[in-house]
Amino acid sequence: MPVRGPRICPCGFRVPHGVLCKCEAKRNAERKARFDKTRPNSTQRGYGSRWEKERKAFLAMRGNRRCKWPGCCEEATHVDHIIPHKGDPSLRDDPKNWQGLCAHHHNSAKQRLERRLSKRN
Repeated sequence: MPVRGPRICPCGFRVPHGVLCKCEAKRNAERKARFDKTRPNSTQRGYGSRWEKERKAFLAMRGNRRCKWPGCCEEATHVDHIIPHKGDPSLRDDPKNWQGLCAHHHNSAKQRLERRLSKRN
């Protein structure tokens, strides 16, 4: 099975394939920190104590305890919006628009899918 060789980072260091150089990791952390400064906090985005109670109750319900991603049987830890609400309270607060996902599928696969779909529109 072929393996990709190391690469040279812009700072000049040799880095194994699939690994971030320290300078790249630092740059990513700084970029994310700049973004977080401009982003409203979770309560301002509508995820306050009421959301936490509803979220906990939703995940405790019998049919919502497992990840809904096809082929996954992990425990659901995140409530995902099937149709992205983009700030619309009626979509955000509608339990019919919710599904339970494990952290892996909510934070990676679903985000990637939504980015791909938003590029099409």
